[in-house]
Amino acid sequence: MSAQRSIADLSADLADRAESFCRQYFPEGRKQGNYWQVGDTSGAKGQSLAIRLQAEGGRKAGSWTDYATGQYGDLIDLLQERLGLVTLKETLREVRSFLGEAPCPAVARGTQRAERPDAASSKRIARARKLVAAGKPVLGTLAATYLQGRGITRLGPALRYHPRVFLRHGTDDADPPQRAPALLAKITDNRGQITGCARVYLDLSTGGLAEIESPKRILGQLHGHATRFWSGTGRSDLIVGEGLENTLSVGTALPEFDLASCLTATHLGLFIPPPGIKRIWIARDNDDAGRNASMRLRNQLESLDIACGDLVPAMGDFNDDLRTFGRDALRRSLLEAMKAQGLEIEDG
Repeated sequence: MSAQRSIADLSADLADRAESFCRQYFPEGRKQGNYWQVGDTSGAKGQSLAIRLQAEGGRKAGSWTDYATGQYGDLIDLLQERLGLVTLKETLREVRSFLGEAPCPAVARGTQRAERPDAASSKRIARARKLVAAGKPVLGTLAATYLQGRGITRLGPALRYHPRVFLRHGTDDADPPQRAPALLAKITDNRGQITGCARVYLDLSTGGLAEIESPKRILGQLHGHATRFWSGTGRSDLIVGEGLENTLSVGTALPEFDLASCLTATHLGLFIPPPGIKRIWIARDNDDAGRNASMRLRNQLESLDIACGDLVPAMGDFNDDLRTFGRDALRRSLLEAMKAQGLEIEDG
């Protein structure tokens, strides 16, 4: 095999073996007609992510869409998400291993075709930035009603609202997209650059989540990044949470702390800490997915010599705790957990 084969050629070879690819990397999924359906890019059980197994209707085999997050791409993109690999070079090494090729030291990227995965990623990021720019502050909007209904008072400029965001209901490409109101959450990297936008679709009549299969979706790049809320005090401690409401519930009880919401358990485990942080508090959900993500992040932090501590809710997540016990009780329990792990802070 030539070391100069393009990424597009490798992608096409993967597409020819799409079903074998799915069975190896997504064994928890199952075949449904011409699709392999699985929960998400981490390989969890479910059916939000659909991978086309054979070309049909002008659409290529190996193309996929995660209808819960809005992510899409080819099988190289999907493999990079599945393995949590940071560089394209590492992903291509795995691709060649799957295809039975000898590892190659490099891949030529001088042609336009070789840049296609990066171009697709850039297009999603551009769409996310455009959506964030079109949003407006949440105060006085349906988004504020939603958050306040969950007991959350910690907001910030990372949150926006848009009354009419595109929404696709099912996995059928022929279904025309509709529009619905949505809370928007800006996703940024450690330089503050927007890499994505989380969309929380809302019900105009109830002020709660829209009654659709996946009301929370992500557009753009989330891997390693987060939605961030700063306290303005320049602390060296950072609370890194799982879901948006989970993180903002902790922030409601502890307004003096900086926050980073990774939005999903998978991405909590992949979070890249910003420079200057001395200690990270991992605010996870009280379940196996949260526990596993916390362990993965903890291992990474220890390799970087960053101290870390665990914050675990009494109930399913911290929004459950906030709504059940109230802000003051949640604050006391969080501070007690921090103190037990070596942090002294004055409870004002």
